[in-house]
Amino acid sequence: MFDNTCKFLAENFPSNFATWLLGEEITLTKLSPKELSLEPIRADALILLQSDELVLHIEFQTQPDQKIPFRMADYRLRAYRRFPQKRMRQVVIYLCRTDSELVHQTSFTLEETFHRFRVIRLWEQPTEIFLQTPGLLPFAVLSNTTSQTSTLQEVAAQIENISDRNVQNNVTASAALLAGLVLEEEAIRRLLRRDIMRESVIYQSIKAEGREEGREEGREEGREEGIEEGVRRVAVNLLKDGLSTEVVVKATGLTVEQVQQLQST
Repeated sequence: MFDNTCKFLAENFPSNFATWLLGEEITLTKLSPKELSLEPIRADALILLQSDELVLHIEFQTQPDQKIPFRMADYRLRAYRRFPQKRMRQVVIYLCRTDSELVHQTSFTLEETFHRFRVIRLWEQPTEIFLQTPGLLPFAVLSNTTSQTSTLQEVAAQIENISDRNVQNNVTASAALLAGLVLEEEAIRRLLRRDIMRESVIYQSIKAEGREEGREEGREEGREEGIEEGVRRVAVNLLKDGLSTEVVVKATGLTVEQVQQLQST
């Protein structure tokens, strides 16, 4: 769910991400992971944007992953094989605060092979960076702020100023989902308009996933049953990814008891 949200933002607001990560407002378009694939790769975690001269590779991570350095080196070589004339910038963005040393790794070394990439730990980034453009607003609550609730309130105010209704809907839903990593559901519902979230592409995709999950489970009790089953399946996947019970509760709206029951099944 968090991977898909971040991927949606990067692909729909590429100029915002270019200004943030590259320091220049260049035109970037989506690049399919299939164009770099020699064998199956984790397309859900891979965000690729390109211009005529550059490929931007972004990886969002909720938890530390010791495989990241190798994966970054691997993707760099894949990109060189496909686009030998293009430069490549690679950035790993960690969403959740952690003391793990893994989030400080910025290189891969194998004998005489050495590859370097950039790492951003959101909790160390100034909040102001994310309040300047619509596509970055959802990340503000994860930044170096003294009050996550106050920051989300400021994000909500900025969202109200977005004139495009579709953009407003999608940014609101994205902000709500990412805020679930650090805030209680009650605070999120109080600050972000739920009616706007319901109209977003992301919310509709979650509903569609819920209906599909419900059908796969053979449920015929109706849409709401399907959506609830989809949310439970999302929770199971988050638990498998190593997220804590508290984070899963915040992200899905399930109770602690429901999440603990899913852990034991």
